[in-house]
Amino acid sequence: MRDLTAGFRHLLRGHRWVARHGRAYGLGLLPGLITLVLYLAALVALAMWGDDFVAWATPFADDWSSPWQGLFRGFLTAVLFALALLLAVVTFTAVTLLVGQPFYENLSERVDRDVSPDGTAPESGLSLARDLWISARDGLRIVVRAGVWGVLLFACGFLPFVGQTLVPVIGFFVTGFFLTEELTAVALQRRGVQLRERLALLRSRKRLVWGFGTPLGLAFLVPLVAVFLMPGAVAGATLLARELLGEETRDPEEDTGGEHEAAATQAF
Repeated sequence: MRDLTAGFRHLLRGHRWVARHGRAYGLGLLPGLITLVLYLAALVALAMWGDDFVAWATPFADDWSSPWQGLFRGFLTAVLFALALLLAVVTFTAVTLLVGQPFYENLSERVDRDVSPDGTAPESGLSLARDLWISARDGLRIVVRAGVWGVLLFACGFLPFVGQTLVPVIGFFVTGFFLTEELTAVALQRRGVQLRERLALLRSRKRLVWGFGTPLGLAFLVPLVAVFLMPGAVAGATLLARELLGEETRDPEEDTGGEHEAAATQAF
């Protein structure tokens, strides 16, 4: 329970950090807005022509009598759209992080410098092109892993009772885990932590990861919310990465409060 609370606290601290740094927050919104427009266009196209695609993909049902043909193809169209929505939720963060790599790298470095006792931030030493390649490669691997889980959970959803109770809960925790991996990758990749090591690190503190990623995943289900939460999520994930690695972290809010208190005392 303590780790769950600590994970959620990192999420809140990340959003408080971007609230105090308005310019970083504004720049962090741009990649999410670009990705959102692309995803909405794809989903609208699927809604308009999804039934035509299903009809093209199921020629064997052309001679079926009514209402079986309509029910069968209607069910497949609904399944196709549901899978597209699931894929959109799972991949939105990875695509947004890839589109906004320079923005989020800069934001994460600023958080590191702000909370580091010596005011420094780790640097990868890699070129932007190399960083983008590693992010794209690792992001694709995570999407494949998440996709396998998504298909398994979707299939289990047809099981009586279990599919309507246990499966959605497991789905939220799985989404939270992979979402946290994608977000912490910004800070961990900069420290040279490879994907396999990142996954092992996250599995060693699952409750901490769930406390951070599960509520964020739930919030991301609300349209447009993901765009506005991304900058704070990246900032919070940087703080989470520091805890996972056992790095000393100071609280800038406490320091600021102490400075204000000292200044007020001196003035008095």
